[in-house]
Formats: sequence, structure tokens, C-alpha cells
Amino acid sequence: MNDIDRSAGTPPLRRQGERSPDWIDRYVPQKLWPRFVRLRPYFQLARVEKPIGFLLLMWPCWWGVALAEPGFGESFRLLFLFAVGSFVMRAAGCAYNDIVDRDIDAQVARTRTRPLASGALTVRQAVLFMVGASLIGLLVLLQLGRPAIVVGLSSLILVAIYPFMKRVTYWPQAFLGLAFNWGPLVAWAASTGRIEMPALILYAAGIAWTLGYDTIYAHQDKEDDVLVGVKSSALKLGNKTRPWLIVFYLLAASGLCAAALAAGHAPMALLLLLPAFVYAGRLIWRVDLDDPASCLRAFKANNGFAFLVFAAFLLAR
Repeated sequence: MNDIDRSAGTPPLRRQGERSPDWIDRYVPQKLWPRFVRLRPYFQLARVEKPIGFLLLMWPCWWGVALAEPGFGESFRLLFLFAVGSFVMRAAGCAYNDIVDRDIDAQVARTRTRPLASGALTVRQAVLFMVGASLIGLLVLLQLGRPAIVVGLSSLILVAIYPFMKRVTYWPQAFLGLAFNWGPLVAWAASTGRIEMPALILYAAGIAWTLGYDTIYAHQDKEDDVLVGVKSSALKLGNKTRPWLIVFYLLAASGLCAAALAAGHAPMALLLLLPAFVYAGRLIWRVDLDDPASCLRAFKANNGFAFLVFAAFLLAR
């Protein structure tokens, strides 16, 4: 790992070719910094400094809990478990993705400072980290009951194949959607002991939503992706991306409404979902798909959309 200057009372400085300092660098207490430097690659491997990925994994789980209505006390327990589980499984997933993509990451400007691509960690260290995080995730899953355990474990094949999809298809975002939105199915099984139609509709809505936000995200790397030879929906759609974003988000919105109706939350849920849909429309309208910084802001803004959906489902109960 590249060293980072850390003067007393000042944030780390950035040398040419190094990653930008993040909030972890700035707020770790000065006296802990020498020890923290040794752990920093593991934090980076888990993307602790980039919580948006964990949040985008967590929100569909929380949507499922809110719609399934397992009871006040049980809802809080499940929300907590799904938050912890989303954090550790996202960390495990990032480690697995970095192991698979380490050679590609070294060739892409945005990812070449990742710990495996930069040589800060070995593959063995990353595997051990992934196994440890996965075991914590398994412990969380075991708290959810047998139906949820079966549903949760059945997602592993999707998780396993996702990192390879960019090599064979222009739609790796679709496979990410299949894997990343499994949460509502697990949440419904944990809440009710079975999977019902609202959970399936919510799963489909989440897939459409992921197609939208991850296509925006992919526009950050489209030039490097062409050079490296990997595929993405951003490359497939090109200058037609914005109309397709409208389609993806409309499908997601329709699915969210249909899930609320199937769960018996009409018409209040539909009214409460309107702010989320307006927010998403503004997001699509404002993003500059040729500006990586704008794409990253729009991608992160999906956290606000997901929160508004959760709030709508919660208030409609």
C-alpha cells in the first residue's frame, strides 16, 4: 500500500498517482494512525469508505420487511439483522469481485488503487478476509429461520457468476440486479415463513432499479472498458442510455406500486411513493453521462430514492 502523509491536525496529502484521501483517513484519531495504516487495505477491500454499495444492498431488504409487516418488535430485529448482513456480505462480495477482477482493475484508472490491483494485499489475504466476512454473514442468516436460510443460500450461484459476466455479455448489470436484490425474498421468508407475490414483484422492481443505477455507474468507466475489452450496458446503450434509464426507472416504479398493491397497501402507498418517483425523474434529467463525477453523484443519489421508497412503505402500514 502506498504511504499517506498525515501531519498533525491535517488530512492526508495526496501524492501523484495515489488515491484521494477519504473520510476514514481524515477522521481516524492521530494516535491510532500507525496501527490503522496496516489495516487500511482491508478497509479499502471492504469499501468501508464507500458505504453506498452496502446501502443499495440493504434497502431492498428493508423494503421487504416494511411490506411484509412482521410486527413492530420483529421489524426492528429484522431491520438490524439485514443491516449487519448487508454490510458484511457486501464486504465479502467486494473481496470476491476484486479477486476475480484484479488484472482488469489494474488497467482501469478508477480501480487501479484497489488493494489487490495495487499489490497492497495478496490473494491469500483477500480470500481469508472474504471467508471471515462470509462466516459472519452466515451467522446473521442463521438468525432468520429455516425458510429464509434456504432462500438466502440459494442466491450464492448468482453471486458467484456475477463478476465474470462483464467478460461475456453487455448486460452484467442485469446479473447484478438478480444477485443484489435477493434481499426482499429473504426478508419476506424471514417475516412470513414463505415467499408470496409481493416479494416476487419487489424483486423484479429491484432488478429494474439496479439496471438503471448501475448503468449510470458504468458510464464512469466506459472509455477504460473499451480499452480493456470488458462489456457493460453503458457501452451497449451508448447515446441512447437516457431513454433507457427512463424505461428502467418506470419499470421499477411500476413494480414498487404493484408490490404495494399486492401487499394490500393501496391507495396510500401509491400516494406516498410519489416523492420517490419525482426524485428519480430529477436524477435522470440532471445526470451528465459523459462526466464521471456527475455519474457518481447520480449513482449515490439512488440512496435517497431508496430511502423515500422505504419511508413510503413504512408510513403506509
